[in-house]
Order: sequence, then C-alpha cells, then structure tokens
Amino acid sequence: MKHLTKLVITVVTGILALFFEFILHQATFAYGIIIITGSVMTLSMLVEMVRTLKSGRYGVDILAITAIVATLAVGEYWASLMILIMLTGGDSLEDYAAKRANKELKSLLDNSPQKAHQLVNDGLVDIPVEKVSVGNLLVVKPGETVPVDGRITKGTSTVDESSLTGESRPVSKKTGDNLMSGSVNGDNSLTMEAEKSAADSQYQTIVKLVKESEAQPANFVRMADRYAVPFTIVAYVIAGLAWFFSKDPTRFAEVLVVASPCPLILAAPIALVAGMSRSSRNGIIVKTGTTLEKMAEVKSVAFDKTGTITKGELSLDEIIPVNGIQEEELVILEASAEQESSHILARSIIAYSSSRYTLKKVSSLEEITGSGVKAIIDGKVIKVGKRDFVSTQNQITEIADKTAIYISRDDQYLGYITFTDSIRPEAKETMTKLRNLHVDQLLMLTGDHKKIANEIAKEVGITDVHAECLPQDKIDVLKKLPDSKRPVIMVGDGVNDAPSLAIADIGIAMGAHGATAASETADAVILKDDLEKVSTAVKISKDTMKIAKQSVLIGIAICTVLMLIASTGIIPALFGAVLQEVVDTVSILSSLRAKND
Repeated sequence: MKHLTKLVITVVTGILALFFEFILHQATFAYGIIIITGSVMTLSMLVEMVRTLKSGRYGVDILAITAIVATLAVGEYWASLMILIMLTGGDSLEDYAAKRANKELKSLLDNSPQKAHQLVNDGLVDIPVEKVSVGNLLVVKPGETVPVDGRITKGTSTVDESSLTGESRPVSKKTGDNLMSGSVNGDNSLTMEAEKSAADSQYQTIVKLVKESEAQPANFVRMADRYAVPFTIVAYVIAGLAWFFSKDPTRFAEVLVVASPCPLILAAPIALVAGMSRSSRNGIIVKTGTTLEKMAEVKSVAFDKTGTITKGELSLDEIIPVNGIQEEELVILEASAEQESSHILARSIIAYSSSRYTLKKVSSLEEITGSGVKAIIDGKVIKVGKRDFVSTQNQITEIADKTAIYISRDDQYLGYITFTDSIRPEAKETMTKLRNLHVDQLLMLTGDHKKIANEIAKEVGITDVHAECLPQDKIDVLKKLPDSKRPVIMVGDGVNDAPSLAIADIGIAMGAHGATAASETADAVILKDDLEKVSTAVKISKDTMKIAKQSVLIGIAICTVLMLIASTGIIPALFGAVLQEVVDTVSILSSLRAKND
C-alpha cells in the first residue's frame, strides 16, 4: 500500500470518527472505526518491520506499533489516530521532499533528446535518436536539443550547455567544434556529423548515472538504524518505569506516543537526497548516498595527471627531424598516420597541422594499444609512438624529461615531436581547499616521466608522486594505502583510469569531454571541466553528513525530553501525538538544509 493511500485512508477514518463522535454522539462507533483502521495499519507496519529485519537491518517501527496498540488498549483512540496520521503523513512528506530535492536530477530525464533530423540528399528526414549512426549528417534547428555527440560541419551558433556542465553562459560554436548531446542550440541552424550513437553520447551517459542514483538506496540509513537500537531501549525503559511507579498503564502509552521514530526514519535519507541534488546543481552527478557518506570521511585523494591536473590540451613544443627529413614532412607524416586516432597527442598534432598542411592518404592503419600507430602512406610503413615501437635501431635517444612521439619510415628513424601540457589554473587552489577540508594525503598517479610529474606536482602542491605507472601500477598504489589513509578518492578522465576509479573507495571522473569508461566506472562524475569541483564534492558531502547527523540527534534529543516529561503525566496522549508531529516536521526541515548551497 502506497504512503499517500495510507494517509488518505487514515484521514477518511478520522473524518468518519469525528462524525460519529460529535455529530451522532456514538463514541463506540468512532472507537471501532479507529480500531479497524489502526489494526490494518499496524499489521501493514508489522509486515514491513519483518522485511526490514530479514534484510539485516534494525528499525524503530516497533516503537510506533507499540504506541498504537498501547493507546488503543487504554482507550486513547484519538491519540492512536494522531499517531497514524503522523506516520502516514510523515512517509508522504518524505516522498514529497525526496521528489523536490531530486528535481534537478530528474530534469535530465525530461529533456532527453527523442528525435534527429538526418540530412539525406539535401533533404531532412526525421528519425528516432536511437537510429542515428556514426557518420550521419544531422541538422539541429534553432532552439532544439542536440541529439548525439558530434562535430559541426556547417554553421555557427551559440549553444546552451548548462544542463551538462553547469556553465550558465551560452558557448559560441563554429565549424569544427564539438557538440554534446543534451545541449540546446541557439538562434542559428547547425549541420553536424554524428561521432557517437545515442547510447554512447554524453547525455545518455548522464541519464544512465541518474537512473543508477535513483535505483540504489543510501547505505547511510543504517547509521540511523544504529541509533534506533539505544533509542528504542531508552523509550521502553522510561515508559516501563512510568507505568511501574504510577501504577497507571495510560502513562506507558503517553510516553510511547511522544517517542517519535520519524527523525530516525526520515532525517538521514532526506538529507542524502538533498545533498545529491545540491551536487547536481554544482555540476556533479553523485550515483549513490553511500558515495556522499564515504566522501565525507575521505582521508586521501589521488589524481591522474594528464587531463585531470593538467588541461589535457597538449600543444607542440619542439619538432626535431633527423636523417635529412624536413620539419614540415615529419609533421605531415605523423599527423597523417594519427588522423583517425582518439589519443590526446593525436588530437594535438591534428589540430596543429590541419590548418597548415594537406595530410596524406592512408591506405592501411593499425593502432597498437599502449605502443602507437602503424600506417601505410605512399607505400611505406610509417610508425608513430613510443621509441621502442617505431624502430629496432639503437640510435634513438629517449627524451626523458618531455612528452614525446617518435616517427619512423620503413624502420628508419625520422625524428620526434615533443609536447607541453599546461596546468589547470584551479589545480593549486583545489589542493589547498582539500587540505583545509582535512584531506591529509594528496597523490599523483601518472604514466608520464618522473621528472615531468615531479615538476607539475611541486607546482600544484602534491608531494606523493608515482610516475611511469601502468593501469595495474595505479591499482597497486591504491590498494597499498593503509586504513589510516582511507577512504581514498581517485580522480581521472581517461579509459586507462577506469580500473583505478573502480578500485578506489570513491572514483570521480572528469567527464566534461564526453562519455568514457571512466564515467561509467566512477561513483561520481564532474560535468564541468573544472578540477575545483573535486573539493566542492567533498565539501558538499561533509555538509550533508553533518546535517544528517544533526537532524537525527535533534529529533532524538527532543523526543527524549518529551518522554521524560510525559512520564510525569503532564502530557496527555492526544497532545503528545500533536507534539510528535512537530518533532517530525523539525527533523525533516533540518534535513532539507542539505539542499542549500
């Protein structure tokens, strides 16, 4: 039976009881109606309590059940009715509060793209967004939502990406720029080439994260249940002593009436949903309440370097040709071989060369993961990548202190190109804020050379550096962290970071540049390309957990005081039921503070 249905039945029962009691002056009928409704509701609560116990958790439903039975047994049926209204109303209020607090997340689902305009023979054909294939030419009309991730082939416009990145200002887009699904086109029509299917696009990835966050319950509720054990014992002891010394069973009922379980039942989950909503407004999708709980206690944060601490936008630094080849030819060969690669260095060399040179046709292409690319250009084998991959000759000197790509033709070494990557301007401030939040251990885990890693770490304020790491090495570092340094957050952005994000206590993906395995694996995803959101996520988590605990303890404290007063007989059962409703409202409103920035 749904909470709102229970509330309606209880209210109707109350109206009928009032009619019989005060209009027809038939108190027995009023009592009987309330007994019937109270028995059904109590039985329903008892079934739910048994399910809770079977799941390995302990709740405070038994207090509410005992209070209803006790008040009915001593003839305080109006107090029983008030308790029922409080319980069913509290559950309905929880549903409403959770819905309100979660509206930013659910708005993503409401705005999901449904169709696309495919350009076919200079005409437009509307197709379901699920039917879009990579390479399709699509037209996005003014005011429409971009259906899939892609690249603009024609037109200029401003695009609203606020629902994805949190950036309130529209972003100017021109031919060659990327478009993210879920962003909203401005005043001009755009033609784009689809680079991903709908299922793999940025928006659908976010939608998937939202659905996961709604489907997975918050583990922190167990904390409230742990409070429930001593609270239940205290309530029964006070009620029992009041009955023993007064010799009046009504006193037992009066104490239990004010022993409201709702601060425990409602406060924690409402605070957690509110905290997840606040995270969403700040451009951070948190999958579960458990993630918030862990982040609130975090002791260490480990960062990937490229694309995380640095911008991940490498630019050419030096072009060093050898064996008589010219700089221009070296760049053209490297860019031609890498023009279909998604690697960050490939994107940089393509961006540099596409506006300067005409790239050559590639007749065969093979990408060797972790090593480089092998291509056939003008009938010759061009290898681009790591030193040991491009040539078996021994004259190649390793460039130890720079990010470099080596090039060979038919196994003859042709030279290398070096790249530089700028540090995110917010990186140093992020480390400072994390330390201010009592995060003691900051680490860098990177596959880059040790000298480069140390220089960047020193500049941003990280002292614990692990360089030249393969994905397995990163996992080993995280696993070896002692319990005193946990929970640990891992922050990364690439596919190679996915295993580390999974093994860490909390994985945070920098997902602003599109759907990746990192986003799929992570516990939280930062939608805006801003590293400072890591410290924001930690702060929101700490604020949320603090408010959740405060709300639970405030409710318990008020209830305990009311129980002690009720044990003296000063508070009648009916008035106690009203006070109980006040306590519940205070706890819920306190929990909703977690939604505020």
